Amino acid sequence: MSAQSRFMLVVSPLMKNSPAFERAAALAKASDAALHIVAFDYLEGLATAGLVNEQALEQMRLGYVERHHQWLEDQARPLRKLGVHVTTEVVWVQSPLQEILIHLREQPMTALVKALEHESVLSRLMFTPLDIHLLRECPVPLHFVSHLHHALPRRIVAAVDPFHRNDHYEGLNDRILHEAAKLASNCNAELDVIYAHDLSSISAAEFGFNNASALFSPSAAKALFDAQSDAFHELAKRNNIPAENQHMIMGNPAKVLSSYADAYDIDVIVMGRVVHRGIGQLIGSTVEHLLYKMPCSVWVVSPEDVAD
Repeated sequence: MSAQSRFMLVVSPLMKNSPAFERAAALAKASDAALHIVAFDYLEGLATAGLVNEQALEQMRLGYVERHHQWLEDQARPLRKLGVHVTTEVVWVQSPLQEILIHLREQPMTALVKALEHESVLSRLMFTPLDIHLLRECPVPLHFVSHLHHALPRRIVAAVDPFHRNDHYEGLNDRILHEAAKLASNCNAELDVIYAHDLSSISAAEFGFNNASALFSPSAAKALFDAQSDAFHELAKRNNIPAENQHMIMGNPAKVLSSYADAYDIDVIVMGRVVHRGIGQLIGSTVEHLLYKMPCSVWVVSPEDVAD
């Protein structure tokens, strides 16, 4: 990365540390990049306190923001001693999503780093968490840190789908491998590439068969597997991935990726996501379904037209 690279770390408004601090600091140090730490504060009890006048309430808010900023500075001081250029910021705002997107437009970032907030299934059904909003709208690579075995990743996996018929995927696989290779290089980490393919998710009509049984005839199944294999190996070769680091595994992608990450102590899985519109946005994407299930942290690569 160039000297102008910069990571943005979004932290909790509750003045508590998280593994995301360690990961962001390690990435910035290894990449010779700057680190901007920002907290988007809003405490409901303080914001709506009715027992004090507006002037006193404003002073309380300012006091909290100042204490939080000082706390961030205390966290930043050891990182600066390690040679990392760190800036800190605290913003009082009720809904941080738009403020985060504004920050990313005004201050170009290499990636956004954030601790994954583990919401309950019921909570996710009732409203869309900030992490899912960011997953759908963040215009830069997005790193959700959940499980941290090593501050600096040692083993990285890139998940690709070179045989997908959705036009939105065109070029995305190359972007995934480019980001994964760059991350692995900066971290001096091992990089493997996985194509988890599942025939049960493929439409017969999509590939010119009149019915599903025709798709799963021995000759048709072999032809499809060969086509998938050719597409995968061509993608890997184009991105200089050695043969020993290429893995094509049949099975449900969510189960394959989760099992592989658990079995091989993967630190980060790099995935791509497609921008969904209309009902597709309600259904979500593979990475949304995997986000809360992976036994490792996730690095999400967006299509270049995410801001459109």
